[in-house]
Amino acid sequence: MEVSFHEEIKSLRLGEGETFRGEGILAVTKALLQSGVSYVGGYQGAPVSHLLDVMVQARELMDELGVHVESCSNEASAAAMLAASINYPVRGAVTWKSIVGTNVAADALSNLASAGVVGGALIVLGEDYGEGASVIQERSHAYALKSSMLLLDPRPSLPHIVRMVEKGFELSEASNTPAMMELRIRACHVRGEFVAKANRASPISTRARLAGPPEFDYDRLAHPPATFRQEKLKAEVRLPAARRFIVEHALNEVFGPVQGEVGLIVQGGLHNNLVRALQPLGLADAFGALAIPTLVLNVVHPLVAEEISRFCAGKGAVLVIEEGQPEFIEQAIATILRRADLQVKLHGKDLLAPTGEYAVETILRGLVGLLERHPDGAADLAGGRAWLDKVAALRSAADAELGEPLPPRPPSFCIGCPERPVFAALKLAERETGRVHVAGDIGCHAFATFAPLLARQPRSSATA
Repeated sequence: MEVSFHEEIKSLRLGEGETFRGEGILAVTKALLQSGVSYVGGYQGAPVSHLLDVMVQARELMDELGVHVESCSNEASAAAMLAASINYPVRGAVTWKSIVGTNVAADALSNLASAGVVGGALIVLGEDYGEGASVIQERSHAYALKSSMLLLDPRPSLPHIVRMVEKGFELSEASNTPAMMELRIRACHVRGEFVAKANRASPISTRARLAGPPEFDYDRLAHPPATFRQEKLKAEVRLPAARRFIVEHALNEVFGPVQGEVGLIVQGGLHNNLVRALQPLGLADAFGALAIPTLVLNVVHPLVAEEISRFCAGKGAVLVIEEGQPEFIEQAIATILRRADLQVKLHGKDLLAPTGEYAVETILRGLVGLLERHPDGAADLAGGRAWLDKVAALRSAADAELGEPLPPRPPSFCIGCPERPVFAALKLAERETGRVHVAGDIGCHAFATFAPLLARQPRSSATA
């Protein structure tokens, strides 16, 4: 059966000044409607599956606003939808699971990024990274770098996520560049509230069609010789315009005191975990007030060199908290500091885990290592070490209580996933045909290899 959002969808009609309460994914949908989007689409995948579900189930409201909604056959067709924004001033948004979905969409994304956009183009990515992930452990950041796309990584709070969706469209239009916004599972399902705005109907939509014949401009085609000019525009016009917008609209944030011996630079999506990790050290309270200079990068590409240099100037050491590998942000910051001839000590993967999800314990270990090397009188190192020791003791006690490792818990299909009954039908058919070899595509198809479906060729048969 499908998941119904009948009640939740009602909050999408909230008007100016009313209070929205709910979770991150629904807040993103509301932000899209407040931004005057003309078309939306995508391909399902955790942790952003519900975004497409909500948009499809809210079709009545979408029709009233003239928003075209499309449930796409794959991520490549979803990315191709955004081509509408290459030639016309219409805002569009699509969504899928990353990194596997971004891989599928790669060709369409390259064409989109090369030609650039006139209307704002936003891609909402479910960044499924870490121990709870069900996909290949890679980062969307590489695509932003190679194709010169914008990459937003908003701090997980509903008012801020909504603002970054709205500003994401503006940033895209100001720089004529498609924007990606990555949302980790904690951001997708974080709950809170924000003051809503009225939904905006786009001036160009299914209810307000363009007059006149369609336009054609060879320079908007991602094909030589136009591509040579497009590459120069990326580096010399679009990215500088994006950097100016980031600074003028304060998309990145500085928390804590202005000056300090030690500073932190963190991806926006890791901000909440960082706040929790700073609490045992006495450097943060439960409401997010920080006692250590911290630069939160809500836009992780492009970086603004002047912003980084200004933050690092006068500090003895800076720790870059960047989840995953390679350490793209840390490397870029190292280049910025070297070119500015700033002699601040830069830390990152030397103190933090090279791979894996940056949970609170992981970040706290890195912070303790930083403050051991570069003491800060305000930090309670004993409190931080005690917190880590308590967690280690609790883990040891749990191991002793269990006596032996828990049985593995393999990933499985989401409730309501249409793939489950397909493989169930194959199992029923095998009662008559005998075992068959099942070959699948990337992604969730592989879940069918686990019990009880066991959609795979027996090892003995495969090696016979």
